Amino acid sequence: MGVEDHRSKAPTSVTFAVLTVSSTRVDADDYSGRAIIDLLTSAGHRLAKKIIVKDDIQEIQRALRDFIEDGGVQAVIVNGGTGVARADVTLEAVAHFEEKQLPGFGELFRVLSHQEIGSAAIMSRASAFVSEGKPVFCIPGSERAVRLAVTKLIEPELGHLVWEANR
Repeated sequence: MGVEDHRSKAPTSVTFAVLTVSSTRVDADDYSGRAIIDLLTSAGHRLAKKIIVKDDIQEIQRALRDFIEDGGVQAVIVNGGTGVARADVTLEAVAHFEEKQLPGFGELFRVLSHQEIGSAAIMSRASAFVSEGKPVFCIPGSERAVRLAVTKLIEPELGHLVWEANR
């Protein structure tokens, strides 16, 4: 069975959750979280939940655990905290949830980022993995990076990835 066969069996609509990691954002100015929601819902996917947490390992873990344990959530997009600053702890927080890494996501994201921002792309630690049958994407918090990740990588394969992770 090839990629096109798999895609034909994949759901066209996925229920997703958004976790924004930021010590400064509130719902009113969470432009990146809003961009994720707008881009995915306009493509036919459904928002289950959205939450903002501070750059704190335990808060991030608590929120991600809730999303992963929620039977109504099929995929999670985490935005923010993926850089190299001391406060950027998203990847450290989510590491123990990783069952299957998706290294191609981070690799392709950095290639696409390099085309837009040049060598600064090396500072991105964008990554993705599967946990309990749910794809989890960890992407930078900038709106530009969110739009790039969602339009070029996440949305085109979201249904396919959910299907693959659960067969």
